[in-house]
Amino acid sequence: MKNIIYRKKNHIAYITISREQVLNCFNYETLIQLQQVTEEIHLDSDIQVVIITGAGTKAFSAGADLKERKTLTDTEVRRNVKAIQESFNKIAKLPQPTIAAVNGYAFGGGFELMLACDFAIAVTEAKMGLTETSWAIIPGAGGTQRLPRLVGEMRAKELIFTAKKLTAVEAMELGILLKVVEQDELMETCEELAFKIIKNGPIAIKQAKFAISQGMNTDLHTGLEIEAIAYEQTIPTEDRMEALLAFSEKRAPNFKGR
Repeated sequence: MKNIIYRKKNHIAYITISREQVLNCFNYETLIQLQQVTEEIHLDSDIQVVIITGAGTKAFSAGADLKERKTLTDTEVRRNVKAIQESFNKIAKLPQPTIAAVNGYAFGGGFELMLACDFAIAVTEAKMGLTETSWAIIPGAGGTQRLPRLVGEMRAKELIFTAKKLTAVEAMELGILLKVVEQDELMETCEELAFKIIKNGPIAIKQAKFAISQGMNTDLHTGLEIEAIAYEQTIPTEDRMEALLAFSEKRAPNFKGR
């Protein structure tokens, strides 16, 4: 894959959008490759956390490839929009926690990719926003739905209607980012978060993510039922018994994801 770099190490999957010369924008080929990698990660039980970033130090992703978009028919535009929707939905539905390492500009689809992740950590010089209305379109890869759930309806409308570009500090104040760090600290900070997650029970982490993600868009009663179903999945696991044994033996548990 020439547009997506994928590697894994120490139970972490690393996805890099590798189109640095065009600010890591998404063309159709890149989106298909991103879907393929995401599907592979979904099925890989060895992977416990996913970190997504862009190549270079200028951009996470500036969104759709507008040079490609100019050459497309209406039918092809619809194809691309469907591909970006499916790509980001697959990332949002990954059972493993996901971290966006925002190394620069994150506009349009780049911002929507960030929103599809569980956590976002950005560099101080990053700029970001849903700027689609300035191009006479709307966010089409989850932005109109994920952003208001994160910052509230009124604030989301302001950001989308005005196509406002946020600084990293402004985004963190709105709760869009978990942390803001220097460029040379970005990957280390993301990995530090990843390892804090990895030390815990893999099945429990996946079930906790499932319960939170599924329950957020329901009423409390339904959410509690979802939580009970997720909890049930952890009861017969070897990891749960290992945690109890490790506690009695005063040692760190050795979780196997079983």
